[in-house]
Amino acid sequence: MNDQTSPLTTLASETTPDAQPLADRGENRSQRPSSPAFRDFITSSWAPRAASTVVPSPAAEYTAARRAALSDAFPGDRLIIPAGTLKQRSNDTDYRFRPHSAFAHLTGLGTDQEPDAVLVLEPSAAGGHDAVLYVRPLAERDTEEFYADSRYGEFWVGARPSLDDVTTLTGIQAAHVDSLADALARDVDTVRLRVVSEADDTVAALVESLRAEAETDAEAAAYDDLDAELAEALSELRLIKDDYEIAQMREAVAATIDGFAKVVPALPTATGHRRGERVVETTFDAHARLEGNTVGYETIAASGEHATILHWIRNDGQVRDGDLILLDAGVEVDSLYTADITRTLPVSGRYTDVQRMVYQAVLDAADAAFAVARPGTRFSDVHAAAMEVIADRLADWGLLPGTAEESLAPEGQFHRRWMVHGTSHHLGLDVHDCAQARREMYLEARLEPGMIFTIEPGLYFKSDDLSVPEEFRGIGVRIEDDVLITADGNENLSAALPRRPEEIEAWMASLR
Repeated sequence: MNDQTSPLTTLASETTPDAQPLADRGENRSQRPSSPAFRDFITSSWAPRAASTVVPSPAAEYTAARRAALSDAFPGDRLIIPAGTLKQRSNDTDYRFRPHSAFAHLTGLGTDQEPDAVLVLEPSAAGGHDAVLYVRPLAERDTEEFYADSRYGEFWVGARPSLDDVTTLTGIQAAHVDSLADALARDVDTVRLRVVSEADDTVAALVESLRAEAETDAEAAAYDDLDAELAEALSELRLIKDDYEIAQMREAVAATIDGFAKVVPALPTATGHRRGERVVETTFDAHARLEGNTVGYETIAASGEHATILHWIRNDGQVRDGDLILLDAGVEVDSLYTADITRTLPVSGRYTDVQRMVYQAVLDAADAAFAVARPGTRFSDVHAAAMEVIADRLADWGLLPGTAEESLAPEGQFHRRWMVHGTSHHLGLDVHDCAQARREMYLEARLEPGMIFTIEPGLYFKSDDLSVPEEFRGIGVRIEDDVLITADGNENLSAALPRRPEEIEAWMASLR
């Protein structure tokens, strides 16, 4: 729909012949008049734009350090980190845009960033890299894009920032995205290209075509490795959070705790609705949307038997007095950092004796994990500490086909029947952050100050599990907190949300 088609749009139409070119998406929706008289009329008589009020982002000084660390890892290579594109929901309707986490981490751009931007770290002759942020800037009002482009037009999606605004906000030199293809093609015979290939198919295809122009067979075989190494480095760069990130995580956790407090008064409404789990879900999700950007992941509101399903997100079940409801939820704040907290609440406000017994076992496992979560401990030791308690308690209840020690041995693991997931995962821009880090940098790594991860043991007794006493069946309990490793131990960032059964009962009573 623009007067000039960008190189990326041309490439998209060439490499995906059956697809509609990006610039033409929404063609049926726009129904634009095409007469010169209409164009003259709609592009005239507009008041001058207000002066820019953009100021540097508080993240800018931190993102510069992150880019410098990435630069040190890949001297002489051109690094290409796309924000990503709009994802189609159906027909000409897209999901709300969220940039790729690596892009957000290196630019500081979160909910205010539009799709199709690309960060390029260009190797400098003086050493290091120069960062350039390729974006589609605000169109002038005398262009057809201004009123007729349903993907970029101001009438359709609002005003975008100018190039100067992007530079001021991020501290990164901004350029028009139409110049990206030429920039990436420069010195392609001598400069290696590395790209976050899953972020934007069109940019990945452009990089692939440029590589093909100069490749040898040996180079062609190495491209996947080049891109995988970049993905690893970007994940590992987020393992240690800086001060800005820690502050954002505190904000996300605080907003999430407030969301849990909103749910408790809604439980009577939930018990009266045929889809009571969705009463719980929508109560939390509305809070997340009002106080943050959105939820960090699909909320798990699992009541009764559904609490034994680890990723229950259908949330279409009833909420009954006497049951437990497992709420696993997190607010994603505008910077895109998310919390991830779970509490298992008694719908009636009081745990039964068996529910309390199971809950206490999980709580004891969590406390054991917290006790070893300190600098120098291996990440995997946190899980091991929790599993010792879980296995011991299951043995006490007579549920294991042997001793706790036998179950904890590699050839045993019988306790995993009722606790099949890991106890911890890193947390930050992604709910499962740093997922592409190497094993030795994640599961086998020593804990360091600045790491943020979850501690979330559980026990899940399905209603048709004949290996456990009847009174256990249908009980699922998980307790999840977000922990920051400090210089001398750890801090439970979510400690303000009650964890102990008697504290939860008193907290629920105060909210009702």
